[in-house]
Amino acid sequence: MPINPPTTTGKTITKKDMVERIAAETNQPRSEVKKTIQAFLDEVIEELGRGHRLEFRDFGVFEIREQAPRRAQNPKTLEQVAIPARKTVKFKTGRLMKSRIVGPEVDDLDDQ
Repeated sequence: MPINPPTTTGKTITKKDMVERIAAETNQPRSEVKKTIQAFLDEVIEELGRGHRLEFRDFGVFEIREQAPRRAQNPKTLEQVAIPARKTVKFKTGRLMKSRIVGPEVDDLDDQ
């Protein structure tokens, strides 16, 4: 599948767009492709919800990170606000994704 070069004004691709593209590429019914993609996404959410790290070689890694509580400031009133601790999902791109998005020079930098 050819990869288009990245642009600064990227188009938004929806799940529906992906379903249609994959269905056409694999000659499968859209309904089956949609079920498969949704099942995959549901599993990703479920595993992250359990606190598990998900690693997809060359694509990337999803993991849960704890953010410590902190103090912030309301820019309008300058009032101090307490922000409670929370969990966030961190995604680190894999080698193949980096090279497709940034370019092959990323591999050269990683070797140094």
